[in-house]
Amino acid sequence: MFLELIAVIIAGIAGAGVMMLIARMTGGRVPKWLVPLSAGAAMLATTISSEYSWYSRTSNALPDGVEVVQTVEGTAFYRPWTYLVPYTERFIALDTGNVRANSDNAALFMADVYFFQRWSTVRSVELMVNCATGQRADPALGDGGDPVWRDTPQDDPIVTGVCRKG
Repeated sequence: MFLELIAVIIAGIAGAGVMMLIARMTGGRVPKWLVPLSAGAAMLATTISSEYSWYSRTSNALPDGVEVVQTVEGTAFYRPWTYLVPYTERFIALDTGNVRANSDNAALFMADVYFFQRWSTVRSVELMVNCATGQRADPALGDGGDPVWRDTPQDDPIVTGVCRKG
Protein backbone atom coordinates (compact mmCIF):
# COMPACT_ATOMS: atom_id res chain seq x y z
CA MET A 1 0.00 0.00 0.00
CA PHE A 2 2.83 2.37 0.84
CA LEU A 3 4.57 1.71 -2.47
CA GLU A 4 1.34 2.39 -4.34
CA LEU A 5 1.04 5.72 -2.52
CA ILE A 6 4.58 6.59 -3.56
CA ALA A 7 3.77 5.60 -7.17
CA VAL A 8 0.70 7.86 -7.18
CA ILE A 9 2.73 10.81 -5.83
CA ILE A 10 5.46 10.27 -8.41
CA ALA A 11 2.84 10.03 -11.17
CA GLY A 12 1.40 13.37 -10.05
CA ILE A 13 4.81 15.01 -10.09
CA ALA A 14 5.52 13.52 -13.52
CA GLY A 15 2.16 14.66 -14.91
CA ALA A 16 2.73 18.20 -13.68
CA GLY A 17 6.29 18.14 -14.99
CA VAL A 18 5.21 17.07 -18.47
CA MET A 19 2.62 19.83 -18.62
CA MET A 20 5.15 22.40 -17.39
CA LEU A 21 7.54 21.24 -20.12
CA ILE A 22 4.80 21.60 -22.73
CA ALA A 23 3.99 25.07 -21.42
CA ARG A 24 7.63 26.08 -21.68
CA MET A 25 7.95 24.66 -25.20
CA THR A 26 4.87 26.59 -26.36
CA GLY A 27 6.16 29.83 -24.91
CA GLY A 28 3.70 29.97 -22.04
CA ARG A 29 0.58 29.80 -24.24
CA VAL A 30 -0.84 26.90 -22.20
CA PRO A 31 -3.21 27.90 -19.36
CA LYS A 32 -1.56 27.55 -15.95
CA TRP A 33 -4.48 25.57 -14.55
CA LEU A 34 -3.52 22.65 -16.80
CA VAL A 35 -0.49 21.87 -14.62
CA PRO A 36 -2.46 20.78 -11.51
CA LEU A 37 -5.10 19.20 -13.74
CA SER A 38 -2.41 17.08 -15.40
CA ALA A 39 -1.02 16.09 -12.01
CA GLY A 40 -4.46 15.02 -10.80
CA ALA A 41 -5.21 13.12 -14.01
CA ALA A 42 -1.90 11.25 -13.79
CA MET A 43 -2.57 10.36 -10.16
CA LEU A 44 -6.09 9.15 -10.97
CA ALA A 45 -4.84 7.10 -13.93
CA THR A 46 -2.17 5.47 -11.76
CA THR A 47 -4.72 4.61 -9.07
CA ILE A 48 -7.14 3.11 -11.60
CA SER A 49 -4.36 1.12 -13.21
CA SER A 50 -3.30 -0.22 -9.83
CA GLU A 51 -6.86 -1.24 -8.97
CA TYR A 52 -7.40 -3.10 -12.23
CA SER A 53 -4.01 -4.83 -12.23
CA TRP A 54 -4.22 -6.03 -8.59
CA TYR A 55 -5.95 -9.30 -9.43
CA SER A 56 -3.60 -10.33 -12.21
CA ARG A 57 -0.51 -9.41 -10.16
CA THR A 58 -1.75 -11.34 -7.12
CA SER A 59 -3.07 -14.41 -8.93
CA ASN A 60 0.08 -14.71 -11.04
CA ALA A 61 2.17 -14.69 -7.86
CA LEU A 62 0.35 -17.71 -6.36
CA PRO A 63 2.60 -20.73 -5.87
CA ASP A 64 2.25 -23.90 -7.92
CA GLY A 65 -0.66 -26.02 -6.74
CA VAL A 66 -2.78 -23.04 -5.68
CA GLU A 67 -5.42 -22.14 -8.24
CA VAL A 68 -8.14 -19.51 -8.37
CA VAL A 69 -11.60 -21.10 -8.17
CA GLN A 70 -13.81 -18.02 -7.89
CA THR A 71 -13.58 -14.29 -8.51
CA VAL A 72 -15.88 -11.52 -7.38
CA GLU A 73 -16.17 -8.39 -9.48
CA GLY A 74 -17.39 -5.15 -8.02
CA THR A 75 -18.64 -1.70 -8.85
CA ALA A 76 -18.84 1.42 -6.71
CA PHE A 77 -20.62 4.72 -7.13
CA TYR A 78 -17.46 6.63 -6.19
CA ARG A 79 -15.66 4.77 -9.00
CA PRO A 80 -18.00 5.46 -11.91
CA TRP A 81 -15.67 3.77 -14.43
CA THR A 82 -16.33 0.43 -12.71
CA TYR A 83 -19.86 0.46 -14.13
CA LEU A 84 -18.32 0.27 -17.60
CA VAL A 85 -15.62 -2.26 -16.70
CA PRO A 86 -16.07 -3.96 -13.30
CA TYR A 87 -12.84 -4.86 -11.51
CA THR A 88 -12.01 -7.97 -9.51
CA GLU A 89 -12.11 -6.94 -5.86
CA ARG A 90 -11.64 -10.38 -4.27
CA PHE A 91 -11.07 -14.00 -5.16
CA ILE A 92 -10.89 -17.48 -3.65
CA ALA A 93 -7.94 -19.80 -4.25
CA LEU A 94 -7.80 -23.54 -3.55
CA ASP A 95 -4.62 -25.34 -2.56
CA THR A 96 -5.01 -28.28 -4.97
CA GLY A 97 -1.63 -29.67 -4.02
CA ASN A 98 -2.78 -30.20 -0.45
CA VAL A 99 -6.21 -31.88 -0.87
CA ARG A 100 -6.36 -34.69 1.69
CA ALA A 101 -8.64 -37.74 1.55
CA ASN A 102 -10.40 -39.09 4.61
CA SER A 103 -9.13 -42.54 5.58
CA ASP A 104 -12.60 -43.67 6.78
CA ASN A 105 -14.77 -42.29 3.96
CA ALA A 106 -13.48 -42.10 0.37
CA ALA A 107 -15.97 -39.34 -0.51
CA LEU A 108 -14.66 -36.90 2.13
CA PHE A 109 -11.77 -34.56 1.43
CA MET A 110 -10.08 -31.78 3.40
CA ALA A 111 -8.73 -28.75 1.58
CA ASP A 112 -7.17 -25.38 2.35
CA VAL A 113 -8.95 -22.39 0.83
CA TYR A 114 -7.51 -18.87 0.74
CA PHE A 115 -9.59 -15.69 0.56
CA PHE A 116 -7.87 -12.72 -1.07
CA GLN A 117 -9.33 -9.22 -0.98
CA ARG A 118 -7.92 -5.88 -2.04
CA TRP A 119 -6.48 -3.98 0.96
CA SER A 120 -7.02 -6.93 3.32
CA THR A 121 -4.84 -9.68 4.68
CA VAL A 122 -5.21 -13.15 3.24
CA ARG A 123 -7.48 -15.45 5.22
CA SER A 124 -7.01 -19.21 5.20
CA VAL A 125 -9.73 -21.73 6.00
CA GLU A 126 -9.68 -25.51 6.09
CA LEU A 127 -12.85 -26.99 4.61
CA MET A 128 -14.25 -30.50 4.39
CA VAL A 129 -16.07 -31.54 1.21
CA ASN A 130 -18.32 -34.53 0.64
CA CYS A 131 -17.97 -35.33 -3.06
CA ALA A 132 -20.76 -37.92 -2.96
CA THR A 133 -23.42 -35.45 -1.78
CA GLY A 134 -21.86 -32.19 -3.00
CA GLN A 135 -21.95 -30.73 0.50
CA ARG A 136 -19.35 -28.58 2.19
CA ALA A 137 -18.57 -28.35 5.89
CA ASP A 138 -17.57 -24.86 6.84
CA PRO A 139 -15.27 -24.52 9.84
CA ALA A 140 -17.05 -25.24 13.09
CA LEU A 141 -16.39 -23.38 16.29
CA GLY A 142 -13.04 -25.10 16.74
CA ASP A 143 -14.33 -27.02 19.73
CA GLY A 144 -13.80 -30.45 18.14
CA GLY A 145 -17.51 -30.96 17.62
CA ASP A 146 -19.22 -32.34 14.55
CA PRO A 147 -18.90 -30.26 11.39
CA VAL A 148 -21.86 -28.25 10.14
CA TRP A 149 -22.69 -29.49 6.62
CA ARG A 150 -24.13 -27.05 4.13
CA ASP A 151 -25.80 -27.79 0.82
CA THR A 152 -24.09 -26.11 -2.12
CA PRO A 153 -25.22 -25.38 -5.66
CA GLN A 154 -24.40 -27.96 -8.31
CA ASP A 155 -21.68 -25.74 -9.77
CA ASP A 156 -20.05 -24.61 -6.50
CA PRO A 157 -16.45 -23.79 -7.49
CA ILE A 158 -14.89 -24.94 -4.22
CA VAL A 159 -16.65 -28.32 -4.16
CA THR A 160 -15.96 -28.83 -7.87
CA GLY A 161 -12.27 -27.96 -7.45
CA VAL A 162 -11.78 -30.24 -4.44
CA CYS A 163 -13.63 -33.19 -5.97
CA ARG A 164 -11.79 -32.83 -9.29
CA LYS A 165 -8.43 -32.90 -7.50
CA GLY A 166 -9.40 -35.52 -4.93
